[in-house]
Amino acid sequence: MTDRGATFVRQDACAPDYTFHALTVGQVPRPGMLRTTQGAGGAITVELWDMPVTGFGGFMKTIPAPLGIGTITLADGTAVQGFVCEAIACEGAKDITHIADWRKYLAETT
Repeated sequence: MTDRGATFVRQDACAPDYTFHALTVGQVPRPGMLRTTQGAGGAITVELWDMPVTGFGGFMKTIPAPLGIGTITLADGTAVQGFVCEAIACEGAKDITHIADWRKYLAETT
């Protein structure tokens, strides 16, 4: 992210409309956030970054499937662009919605 000129803005949480999964697709463990029925998920911790438009196109090319960029609703109702996951990748993946934080999950599993 920083290679593309992005700067960290703050940590926040999404609306409780997402489930959170530890994906096992590929060699690197990745988090997957999947939109679900309103209120049926958890308030997942998210990081908000500011990236110049000039760096965004090149960044998009580096995002491996099953991840993508989509609109995420924050807890305060604000809509932002962020990582989302294709539903098929969550099939059989460990549901970590109850942990709600990727860094915390990694600390607990390593």
